[in-house]
Amino acid sequence: MLKGIDPLLNADVLYALRAMGHGDDLIIADTNFPSDSVARETVLGEVLRIDRPVAEVIKAVLSVYPIDTFVEDAAARMEVVGEPDTLLPVMDEVQAEVSKVDGPTLLGIERYAFYDRAKQAYAVIQTGERRFYGCFALRKGVVPPDGE
Repeated sequence: MLKGIDPLLNADVLYALRAMGHGDDLIIADTNFPSDSVARETVLGEVLRIDRPVAEVIKAVLSVYPIDTFVEDAAARMEVVGEPDTLLPVMDEVQAEVSKVDGPTLLGIERYAFYDRAKQAYAVIQTGERRFYGCFALRKGVVPPDGE
């Protein structure tokens, strides 16, 4: 156990988050997302797991992970097929966590475009989220020098 680190963040996840650089994408996905096959195409090359609801995982990740402020698509969600404007409760819960760290409104991305973005990501975390469309992308920002 480490002080100040959310206990959901296991050693493998902490390693990946620390290794990522500005502009790298992190995918945090539900249990139905093809996490293993997609993760094989990412920089890390293997799926990470945190078996908790996706909003809890995102809250833990955002406790140590800055969201990029230089691009409009720094925080994104997979759109509901055929209903791109529909916001499901799981999406609202994640938006609430992103908003707590002054993050942007989640941008909707069509399902197959989301898969393409995920394959270009640094890493994929598969969660224990069983609700549909619990799939999100967060682009890493920067940590400023002390005092700025």
